[in-house]
Amino acid sequence: MSKTAYDCVKIVRGNDRPTSIDLIKGMFTEFVELHGDRRYADDAAVIGGVGYLGERPVTVIGIEKGHTVKERAFRRFGAPMPEGYRKALRLMKQAEKFGRPVICFVDTSGAYCGVDAEERGQGEAVAENLVTMMGLKVPVISIIIGEGGSGGALALAVADRVWMFENAVYSVISPEGCAAILWKDAACAPEAAESLKITAKDSLKFGIIEEMISENNLGKPEFYQELKTKIESELSELSGLSVEELTQKRYMRFRSLGRFERSE
Repeated sequence: MSKTAYDCVKIVRGNDRPTSIDLIKGMFTEFVELHGDRRYADDAAVIGGVGYLGERPVTVIGIEKGHTVKERAFRRFGAPMPEGYRKALRLMKQAEKFGRPVICFVDTSGAYCGVDAEERGQGEAVAENLVTMMGLKVPVISIIIGEGGSGGALALAVADRVWMFENAVYSVISPEGCAAILWKDAACAPEAAESLKITAKDSLKFGIIEEMISENNLGKPEFYQELKTKIESELSELSGLSVEELTQKRYMRFRSLGRFERSE
């Protein structure tokens, strides 16, 4: 029996699935985590810092869910607050200043939607990331490793290359949220998941991503080594572009999304 879109949703929500921290430990050396947005607080749902990918210094930013119930509660199940996005923005601007490529790992059902987040400018924080990432003068690679939900995911996915893990999902809304709106019943989530076209295969088909990463050996040393090699190769190519070429290609990448020509 073939895997459904909602099967993928259930897979990426599993407690044992590798998170951003696991990927950082598996691929980067001398990683130093940096904290705070310099405006309000530190957000545990977003981790970021500086490390080495091979011999190349890079800035790494990831949305972190955690594994255990205690970890997930601490990190709000990977739902960033405004200060999380502002921390990410601070690190991206720092990366631009020092000429370091940026690598983002995305795993969130969406930005935190509490009153306190709205009071501190959640929408503005997401929007500022979108604008800044579009013009960032260093290479950016974003990888959807689990859930890629709504603007909360896109705020770390305006990149030169966007990849997805094989079972990852990328959508404007969660299947449950979509089902609640359209059918007034969250139990219709499996049907919503199919309609939303949220899988990596769908995203690759529609040109939303450049590559789907096989999950064979997921979490094992050989998986991390293969992904590390793939990222190093891509950064070497992107680093050969001028700033003008890099930013223009990124702009055109997103301008072309959803544009289709009708054949006669």
